[in-house]
Order: sequence, then C-alpha cells, then structure tokens
Amino acid sequence: MVRVKRGNVARKRRKKILYLAKGFRGSHSKIFRIANEQVMKALTYSYVGRKKRKIQFRKLWITRINSFARSTFNITYNKFIYNLRFLNIKLNRKMLSQLAIIDPLVLKSLIF
Repeated sequence: MVRVKRGNVARKRRKKILYLAKGFRGSHSKIFRIANEQVMKALTYSYVGRKKRKIQFRKLWITRINSFARSTFNITYNKFIYNLRFLNIKLNRKMLSQLAIIDPLVLKSLIF
C-alpha cells in the first residue's frame, strides 16, 4: 500500500482555522485545537445573530411606528396597522418607520 503524506492538506486546514480565529484572545487564536472550538462556536453565534438582527430591527420599527401613531393620531400601533390594512395601504414596517422619522407629514397625508 502506498504511503500518503497529508502535510499540505492538514497545514492548509489548520491555517484556515487559525486565520478565522485571528483577533481572539490568548490561546484561542494561537493553539489549533482550542482555536477550532472557538471558531465553531463563533460561527454558530454569528448564524444565530443574523436571525436575531432581523427580529431586533422589526421591534425597532414597530416601536417607532407606535410612537408616531400615538403622538399624531392618539391611537395605538395595533389600531394604526388595522387602519392601514383597511385603507389598503401596503407599506412594510421598515418604510413606515422611515417615513415616520424623516417625513411625518407625508405619512400623515398618506392616511388622510
């Protein structure tokens, strides 16, 4: 049986992990075994973080729309969204919050 030397492949794999671990503190960026664990954990957190970011932004938009609706029309967010649906205005929450911040008069005129 032929002997297979994996030096190149193994080194590339380790260097890739250590490159991803750059900036981690202490041995978490120097020692391969520890760095590998930390990189796997960091990649998991980043995946979860991308999902959480969407939730946080939606919460922010809803809060902004709610404050606009309460200050301008003296109604709650729930009733405001219901009225938009009733008037068949199909703007998403991101656009509504941007309008509420940048140009509230346009949003007000859109509804009335």
